[in-house]
Amino acid sequence: MKLDMIKIGRIVNAHGIKGEVRVQPRDGDPHFLTEFDTFYLDGKPVHPTACHVHKSLVLMKLPGVDDMNDALTLKDKVLFIRREDARLPEGEYFDDELLGVQVYDEATGALLGEITRVDTYPASKIYTVKGEKEYLVPAVKDAFIRSVDLAENRMEIHVWEGLATDEH
Repeated sequence: MKLDMIKIGRIVNAHGIKGEVRVQPRDGDPHFLTEFDTFYLDGKPVHPTACHVHKSLVLMKLPGVDDMNDALTLKDKVLFIRREDARLPEGEYFDDELLGVQVYDEATGALLGEITRVDTYPASKIYTVKGEKEYLVPAVKDAFIRSVDLAENRMEIHVWEGLATDEH
């Protein structure tokens, strides 16, 4: 599903006494967040004056947030980016964009269901597809994922034996 705004992270706490906030990235590499000049907080654009990675978090200094008390008022707020500002490699998508995408068997053209969940594991992401059956589909291009077309809300997969959760 094409989205205009993408949930990119959550402010989890203050960092230090000068108003920096700790941001937990929603997906993947925290360095990805440092590529953006503009984030959206409560629907309003904010331009961090500093943004860098610390361990698995991103530390940001936001305008008008000058001390720990100001930073603590932002705790648990969600940061968004505009989808058009993100430069993902060809064939990669944000998890939220895949929710609700209809999944088809490439061999038969049969509708298997829609993606209801995306889980991240060390080897790959796993898409939960629910229809008449439930399928757990590894997000491995060519082996399982044959094509993705967000404009058409369509994904085609190669169905291997045992892919459905009720198959033995």
